[in-house]
Amino acid sequence: MMAEKSPLVRQWILLRTLSARHCGATIKELVEELGVSEKTIRRDLETFVTAGFPLEETVEQFGRKKWRLDPAKAQPGMAFAFDEAVALYLGRRFLEPLAGTVFWDAARRAFQKVRACLGQGALKYLDKFAAAFYQTTFGLSDYSKQAELIDQLVLAIEERRIVLLTYQSLRSTEPTTYDAYPYGLAYHRGALYLVGHSPGHDAVRHWKVNRVEQLELTELRFNPPQDFDLPAHFAKSFGVFEGQGDVHVKIRFAAPVARYVEESRWHPSQKLTRQKDGSLLAEFDLSSTEEIKGWILSFGRHAVVLDPKELSESVIADLRASIESYAAIACPRRPRSRV
Repeated sequence: MMAEKSPLVRQWILLRTLSARHCGATIKELVEELGVSEKTIRRDLETFVTAGFPLEETVEQFGRKKWRLDPAKAQPGMAFAFDEAVALYLGRRFLEPLAGTVFWDAARRAFQKVRACLGQGALKYLDKFAAAFYQTTFGLSDYSKQAELIDQLVLAIEERRIVLLTYQSLRSTEPTTYDAYPYGLAYHRGALYLVGHSPGHDAVRHWKVNRVEQLELTELRFNPPQDFDLPAHFAKSFGVFEGQGDVHVKIRFAAPVARYVEESRWHPSQKLTRQKDGSLLAEFDLSSTEEIKGWILSFGRHAVVLDPKELSESVIADLRASIESYAAIACPRRPRSRV
C-alpha cells in the first residue's frame, strides 16, 4: 500500500499514471496502483473532469470500462517562444530549496521536457545564457531528507487533521512533543515555516520545518478560524515572528546605505523619506521588534533607531556587548603572577 498522501500529491500521481497509460486503466488497476479506495479514485477522476482535463471513460469488450486521457488532447502544447523557454529554464533554480520533494521532482521532469523540445544550437545558447545568472545559496535550507514530512504536513493542512509534533526549538536542549493544528506553510529567507494553533500555548505559533524531528498524523480533525488568513496574519511581521504589540518604528539610515534601503520593499507598511543631507528616514508599523532589530544591526553605524526608545536601548546594549567581545579578543586579560 502506498503511504498516505495529501489529496494534491495523490491526484498528481494519478494524473501522471493516466498520462503514462495510453490505453487507459480500470478503476481496479488505479486502486491497486495508488493504494486507496475505489471511492477516492472515482472522486479524484470527477475532480479532473470538472477541472477540464481531457479524461474519458471507454467501454471495451465484455463491458470492461477504462479511464484514459484523450490521446488527441493528452499532451498540452509545448510551443514555447524562445524567451519563455529561457525564463522557465532559469526559473528552475528558485525551486531548488524544495529538492527531494514531489514538487521538485515533477518540476525537474518538466524542465527536462522543455530542453528536449529545443535544438542543440538552442541548448548551447541556453546553457551559455543560464551561466550569466547565479543564485546564491546563502541561508537556504535543504529539505531533501524531509520530503515525506512536508508531504504529511500538506495532507494535515488540507484535511484539517491534528498532528503530534516533535520539535527541537533553537533555545531548548531537548525536543518537545505536543499537539498542533496546522493552518499553512510560509516560505521566508530560504526556509519553510509551519503556521498553526498550539493548544498548549493557546496561541498561533510558527515552527521552522527544519527543526521538526518527527510528525505523527492523527485521525482527529479541527476547525480553523473562518477569518484566519496567512497574508493577513503576517501583515505586521517583519519576517515570520508574530508579536502581540502595535509598534511604530522609525530609523535613520546614513547616506551611504540610503539608496540600498530604497531599492527594496521590506514591509507593506514602510514609509521611506529622503532627507536633505542624503540620509533616509524609514518608518514601519509592526507587531514586534524581534526581527527588525537584527536587520538594523546589520547596517552597523549607518542605522540609528529613533523610535521606540526600548528598541534603541536594546540595539545599544547589543552593540556594547559586541564591542566587549571584540575587546576581550584584542586585549585578553593576563593571569596574575603569583608572588
